[in-house]
Amino acid sequence: MLAQRLAPFGTTIFTEMTLLAQKHDAVNLAQGFPDFDGPDFVKAAASDALRAGHNQYARMFGIPPLNRAIAAWWKEATATDIDPDTHITVTSGCTEAIAAAILGLINPGDEVILFEPYYDSYRASVALAGGVPKFVTLRASDTGGFSFDPRELQAAFTTRTRAILVNTPHNPTGKVFSREELSLIADLTIAHDAIALTDEVYERLTYDPAKPHLRLATFPGMAERTVTMSSLGKSFSMTGWKIGWAIAPPDLTRAVRAAHQFLTFSTATPLQHGAAAALANIPEREAYMTDLLAHFRWARTFLAAALRDIGFRVYVPDGAYFIMADWTQVPAAAEYPDDTAFCKGLTQTAGVAAIPPSAFYEHRDHGRPLARFAFCKKRETLEEAVRRLCLWAGRPHGAASD
Repeated sequence: MLAQRLAPFGTTIFTEMTLLAQKHDAVNLAQGFPDFDGPDFVKAAASDALRAGHNQYARMFGIPPLNRAIAAWWKEATATDIDPDTHITVTSGCTEAIAAAILGLINPGDEVILFEPYYDSYRASVALAGGVPKFVTLRASDTGGFSFDPRELQAAFTTRTRAILVNTPHNPTGKVFSREELSLIADLTIAHDAIALTDEVYERLTYDPAKPHLRLATFPGMAERTVTMSSLGKSFSMTGWKIGWAIAPPDLTRAVRAAHQFLTFSTATPLQHGAAAALANIPEREAYMTDLLAHFRWARTFLAAALRDIGFRVYVPDGAYFIMADWTQVPAAAEYPDDTAFCKGLTQTAGVAAIPPSAFYEHRDHGRPLARFAFCKKRETLEEAVRRLCLWAGRPHGAASD
């Protein structure tokens, strides 16, 4: 009974692995959500809004305080002004922003370039719109990190290219696209009169000052052809709120809203008030971000070192909060034919869940040697995960590093 356009996708790997983790009482390093709450001042603002009677439908494209706060957030980052009412659409998470942008801008037969591995909703959204995906592979390098072949990207652009979707910082690899890479993407997008869709939900989660997050919309000639999408959930550890937004010039915004109004129409009103407080209260916001980044830097170092000691080949991320690691040389690796079998076996036998990233590749062989571990967890959670992994691997478990 399932529609053909959705038949290839099945249940998302996130749901599958989280359910398996729950069944086996495993430490869930699979799905990318923190096991701690976001800042109290943000929760208080949402609670105050709820008690003050802000419980009916919000304005379709976002409550005015949140739209103004997003515009100010954008100006802080880019030094450019945008109109809160004509450039910004508040959505139910960035996932809805992505779907609305693709459904509003892509016609059947239009080609959309995706970098693989990709967040799985990209491929499904293109299918829902009747678009044709074209894939450019991010490959692990011998020196660490992931990169693409510029010639492969150039070849992906054709006369039918309508859009390219860029996720930076990148899930699942942790790649932060460089200025040179983004300049090439911009040049090709302009040359083919295409649209850029950027997923920037990890915009504040970068770890190397030499590799900052850069916004494609700020590159020459790109402001008028870019839809920038982000959300509250990752930067403020409130993934369950599902408050996202799309920033675009008015002509592209109209297309996003044309779909958004029939997907969710509007997003939870009191939570939008909380999101406005999160962005607008700069001193508390920045204090929270400083502490969060300090914790994530520790978590990244701690988990990467433990995985390396166990026998994984670790690709240390420059952004986001995931570690990709090659599992093919760890103990008992020969028992598993691919990443899916390995991650399920790890969940069942070690009591630690990870994501098999071949689910994020069209060319699945590229993901088979890898596993994705989320480090957006409390210290004690990560220490317990490492204890279990060391026990599983038959390795001594040292004390957590500071």
